Amino acid sequence: MATLTVWKYNSADGAQNALNKLKELQKQLLIEIEDAAIVYWPQGRKKPKTTQAVDLVGAGAFGGAFWGLLFGLIFFVPLFGMAVGALAGALSGHFTDYGIDDDFIKDVRNQVTEGTSALFLLTGKVTMDKVEEAFKDEEKGQLIKSNLTSEQEAKLREDFGDE
Repeated sequence: MATLTVWKYNSADGAQNALNKLKELQKQLLIEIEDAAIVYWPQGRKKPKTTQAVDLVGAGAFGGAFWGLLFGLIFFVPLFGMAVGALAGALSGHFTDYGIDDDFIKDVRNQVTEGTSALFLLTGKVTMDKVEEAFKDEEKGQLIKSNLTSEQEAKLREDFGDE
């Protein structure tokens, strides 16, 4: 079973730094990263920037469609106003099928603001004590977590996975 987690950092480069550390840990087989993406919001910018960690996981478990829809729903749809309200509602309802509900989306939207960043991470096996030890001296991230059931993961891969 995969776990989707979102780690919020209080700096624009915190998520990238954490991902770099996770890459090292993956080489040591301490964590299995199935897919990852970053949102970072530099000071003075009107909106966040996003990147998918395709270099880390090849084509990624879901491809850009999943991350694009999720990031659009979290960060960009509120900027479009009422004209796309029905579409936003439909997308939001669709993500509930994957264990990502309105509260999750609102929490991320409210917490990832200018000057911060977030690491969106889909992981398999994790040697938790070793990963925690490796991060003891790093910038601490705030965890927003959504566990995916096997059924939710299969549906997510079916709808957004690369063929």
